[in-house]
Amino acid sequence: MAYRRSRTIRSGWIAFASTLIVVGVLAALVMTSEGWPRFRKTFLKWDYGWEVFPQILDGLWLNVRLMVVCEIAILILALTVAWVRTLRGPVYFPLRAAATVYTDVFRGLPLILVLFMLGFGMPTLRIGWLPSSPLFWGCTALVLTYGAYVSEVFRSGIESVHPSQRAAARSLGLSHGKTMRHVVVPQAVRRVFPPLLNDMVALQKDTGLISVLGVIYDAVLRAQIATSQTYNYTPYVVAGVLFVLITIPLTRLTDYISRRQGWIGGGTV
Repeated sequence: MAYRRSRTIRSGWIAFASTLIVVGVLAALVMTSEGWPRFRKTFLKWDYGWEVFPQILDGLWLNVRLMVVCEIAILILALTVAWVRTLRGPVYFPLRAAATVYTDVFRGLPLILVLFMLGFGMPTLRIGWLPSSPLFWGCTALVLTYGAYVSEVFRSGIESVHPSQRAAARSLGLSHGKTMRHVVVPQAVRRVFPPLLNDMVALQKDTGLISVLGVIYDAVLRAQIATSQTYNYTPYVVAGVLFVLITIPLTRLTDYISRRQGWIGGGTV
């Protein structure tokens, strides 16, 4: 036991020293380069970054709220689509076909194009009962795109449940709907929970893309406005740091759950 502890401590010190050396070498290469003074003035002007920090932080709060609302809608849509694609029988073919087409189309389209088409295209139709808010259509684009990806995650989890589980449930008198709700879906969700968390991390970052619609004052657009006023890019760095500070805890949580469920090997990151 003492030997293993000493080996662990020794490995930790070696990892720390090697990391310190690599970081030091990279820092020396960057800071001794010819363009470093200009780069530092353009991207690392921290007094200006601190000045615009409250505005960007306020915009980040909008990104966080968007992530929460969109994530709930994505999970509902994706689970519905995955369930429809598991239906059997010719009478359900139109539903299965519609779910398949939706999944194929929105997995194939880049998110930026979906944002442009919905954010700029739908309001021009002037359909009275549809909102014209860019925020609404930005959220819709995120939900439709991520819903297609997450539905495949759910479907893989559903199909990974052994058929004997369904057979046992049906032999007990449960209908197909109750079998899915009480037996299959709970097991499927547990199995695909780490990939779902990964998608949530990606969604948090991609909420910044709604800034392309131009009137949604999230963290990225606020950083863009601050940059356009001085032509200094430090606000982008501030926004990037804030996004990283949010995504790293989510990523570590994903790794922890993955190790608990045996998705990845043990050890520390």
